[in-house]
Amino acid sequence: MTSPSADAVRRIHIYGHVSASPAAIAQTFSGQHSDTPVPDSDVAIFAINPSAGIDQETIDIWAALDDFQIPRLVVVTGLDGQELDFEDAVMVANRVFDQLVTPYLVLHDDVGSPAALIRLEDLSILDYSTKPMTVKPCDPEHEELVKEFRDEFLEQMSEMSYGAFAAGILFPAIPLNVTSGIGVDIVQSFIEQLPSSS
Repeated sequence: MTSPSADAVRRIHIYGHVSASPAAIAQTFSGQHSDTPVPDSDVAIFAINPSAGIDQETIDIWAALDDFQIPRLVVVTGLDGQELDFEDAVMVANRVFDQLVTPYLVLHDDVGSPAALIRLEDLSILDYSTKPMTVKPCDPEHEELVKEFRDEFLEQMSEMSYGAFAAGILFPAIPLNVTSGIGVDIVQSFIEQLPSSS
């Protein structure tokens, strides 16, 4: 079986309140920002900002796309302050969208800014404070901190494979900072799992 080409043309639509910077996300992933559901998308990316919550319009668009089983993922932006929390944003999204999976969690630097992600599948750390991003093993302290989240993630994934994302039945939530590059490569890797529109 051949994997979809990285340079395939895909119809990508981005939804979300202006506070989550959907237009910038659309530009990053060569997509289109839309205020109405687009049923012939190849993938729908929903941008949410923890400080603003999730507005009713975005919730309604998610529900409208349920009928079409379009692959969807959620990106959580605006994580620059210590009080803005990825896990809290996902909890809210779980209530108003569908059950999401979190393959990665955010690690902050000494001043509270997001600097790295920890991959729950294998506990490796993706350090975006280096250019290019570097991958390193996590230390025991991080392993203990994320144990509960990792157990939940592995249980969710035991029931389905990542192919479920392309089938429109698995909804990943990814921390994203377009400026620093955090999560951009991860979102791109999910997009590349999808067939093209050609």
